[in-house]
Amino acid sequence: MAHSIFDPPPGSLRSSVGRGAFQTALSQGVLLATQIGSVVVLSRLLSPSDFGLLAMCTPIIALVGMVQDFGLLQATVQRPGIRHDQVSFLFWVNMAASISLAALLFVSAPLFAAFYGDPRVGPLVAAMSVIVLTSGAAAQHGAILQRRMRFGRVAAISATGAVAAFAVASAWAMVWPDYWALYAGMVAGTTVPTVLTWISAGWLPGRPRRVPEGRSLLGFGAGVTGFNLSNFVMHNADNVLIGRTWGGSELGVYDRAYKLLLFPLAQISHPLSRVMIPGLSRLVDEPHRYRSAYLRVQRLVLLVSLPGIACAIALADHLIPLALGSQWHASAPIFQALGFAGLLHMLNSQSTWLFISQGRTKDFVSWGVVMAAISVAAYVIGLPYGAFGVAVGLSVAQYVKTPLLWVWLGRTGPVGIRDVVGSAGPLVLAGHVAVAVVWAAQPWLPNAAVPALLLGAALAYGVVAGVIAAFPTGRATLREAVALVATMLRPKARPAPVTPPRG
Repeated sequence: MAHSIFDPPPGSLRSSVGRGAFQTALSQGVLLATQIGSVVVLSRLLSPSDFGLLAMCTPIIALVGMVQDFGLLQATVQRPGIRHDQVSFLFWVNMAASISLAALLFVSAPLFAAFYGDPRVGPLVAAMSVIVLTSGAAAQHGAILQRRMRFGRVAAISATGAVAAFAVASAWAMVWPDYWALYAGMVAGTTVPTVLTWISAGWLPGRPRRVPEGRSLLGFGAGVTGFNLSNFVMHNADNVLIGRTWGGSELGVYDRAYKLLLFPLAQISHPLSRVMIPGLSRLVDEPHRYRSAYLRVQRLVLLVSLPGIACAIALADHLIPLALGSQWHASAPIFQALGFAGLLHMLNSQSTWLFISQGRTKDFVSWGVVMAAISVAAYVIGLPYGAFGVAVGLSVAQYVKTPLLWVWLGRTGPVGIRDVVGSAGPLVLAGHVAVAVVWAAQPWLPNAAVPALLLGAALAYGVVAGVIAAFPTGRATLREAVALVATMLRPKARPAPVTPPRG
C-alpha cells in the first residue's frame, strides 16, 4: 500500500493507538469536568424554558451539520493512500455544502418558528448559520489530524473548545441570563477549535477541481450519511415530539436528564472513535489482530463505564439535585429510565468502528433504517405519557435493537456475534446486577448526596469486578485494567547522569 503524505510516520500501529488513547483519556478528563461543570453552572443560571428552546433548535442544526459533512471526513480517514488533490476535492465539496446549507437555514428560519409556535425560534435558527459555516471550514483539516493519528492534538483542541464554550456561555448568562448565552457558547465552542485545527493540520487546499476518484469518494460518504440521517432521526425525533406536543418546559426537563447521562458517555465513545477507526482501518487485512484489538478495547470501555451508569441509575434521586439543583427534581425518574438505555449504549456505539473501518457502508445504511424505525415507534408509543414515557420507550427500543444489531453486524467481517457475546456479555450482565445491588443498598447509604454517590460507585465497581471474575474473559480484562493503571501511575524513568571522563 502506497504511503500517503496524510498518513502517520511509519512505525508501530499499536504504540500509536495506545499513546493516542492515553493522551485522549487525559484530555477527556478535562473535557468531561468542563462539560459537567457547564451542566451544573448553567442549570442554575438559566431556566428550563431556555434549555428547551435550544433543544428545539438542536435537531435542526444537527441535521444541517450531518448533510454538510456528507460522510467525507470518514472517507478521508478510511481511504488507503489518499492524495492531496483528493483531500482538496473533499474540502471544496464540504465548503460548497456548508455555504448552501447556511443560506438555506437563514431564509427558512421563520418556518421553524411557525412549526413550534414560538417566535423566538426563528432568530435563533437564523443565527446558527454562522456555526454551520465555521464548522464546515475545519472538517477536512480535522480528518487529516485523525488520519495522521495526532490523537493528542485532536483531544486537546476539543477540550480547549469546550472550555471556551463554557467560559463564554457562563459569562454571558451571568450578565444576560437568557437562551442567547447558550448560543454564544456554541459559537465560541466552534470558532476556537476551527482556528486551532487549521493551525495544527498545516495543510492548505488546492484550487477547486474534479478528481477521477471523486465519484467513489462521494459514494463512500453517501453511505455514511445514510446511516447518519437514520441516527439523526433516532436521536432527535424525541426532542421534536416532546417539544411540539408538551412544550418547552417539559422538553427542558427531558433535555437536562438526557444531557447529564449522555455527556460522560460521549466523552468516552466519541474520542475513542477518532482513535479506533483509523487504527482498525489499517488492520482490516489482518483479521486476528483486528479482532483482538477491537475486543480488548471494547471490554475496557465497558469496565470503565458500566459501573458508573449503574450507580447513577440507582441513586438518581441524589445525583440530579446535586448536579442540577433541587428545581430539576422532575428529571430524576426520566434520568433513571434513560439510564437503562445507557447500559447498552456503550456496547452498541462501538459498532460504528466496525462498519466504517471495514467499508461496509451499505450494511451501515440498512441498519440505520431499521434502528430509526424501531426508535421512532417507541417514542410515539411513549409520547402520551410525557417525557418519562418517551424515556422508557427509548430504553425499551435499545434492548430490542441490541441483538438485531450484533447478528446483522456479525454476518461478515473479523468480529462475529460469538466474539461479542463472549467478550461483552459478562460485563453487560454485571452492569445490570450492579444496578440491583446498589438500589437494594440505598437504606444503608448516607443521606448526604456526595458520600452516598461515592459509596454507591465503589459498590458498583466492586460488584462488576466480582461478577466478571467468574468468566475467563472477565479475569483477563481485570488483569489488563490493573496493568494499565499501573503503567499510568508508574513514574517515568529518568536518564542516568553522565559522568565526565577523568583526565
